[in-house]
Amino acid sequence: MGVAVASFLIFAASQVGTPGPANMALLATGAAHGLRRALPFVAGVVLGKQLIIWPIGFGLMSLAQSVPLLFTVLKFASAAYICWLAWRVARMRLQPGQGGDVPGIIAGLIVHPLNPKAWAMIATGFTAFTDPGTPALQATATIAACLFAMQCMLHPIWAGAGQAVAATVAGTRYERVLMVTLALLTVASVAWVLVPR
Repeated sequence: MGVAVASFLIFAASQVGTPGPANMALLATGAAHGLRRALPFVAGVVLGKQLIIWPIGFGLMSLAQSVPLLFTVLKFASAAYICWLAWRVARMRLQPGQGGDVPGIIAGLIVHPLNPKAWAMIATGFTAFTDPGTPALQATATIAACLFAMQCMLHPIWAGAGQAVAATVAGTRYERVLMVTLALLTVASVAWVLVPR
């Protein structure tokens, strides 16, 4: 009994490292404010995933099976919020190192609880990489530690990439194209999770 840690780490890297609502928010925040000023937001995003890993590990999956409508409503409400964030990204203009409100740790904390991709990734960890009968504490702690490690490595890279991109395209005609593309990628990542396969 246990979690297939090596396999799950590979899966986690593929999910945490690819475009999704959280990474698009990190990229946009890094682009607008620079990596250093974005670090509290990065920390919030990392810790925010823990807010859903532990409840899922200790029973939310059981609730999902007994009240599926509740989870369908939550899934689509979360998707609507992420689409609203994408709309804001599309309208954002890059001003690296300049004023404006920098999203902090609290703003970061709510990204993953409202991110359908995060819910799907965590649910997959419990259903596909965990042996039946594994104690809830062992399974949850293992999945939480794996995702925490991947996020600590990969999320700052997204924010740093945003800073690098902003230095290249801020104030150019490509700026709007970039921000609209990031917004569309965010919406596409949500749609990918929502569409039944």
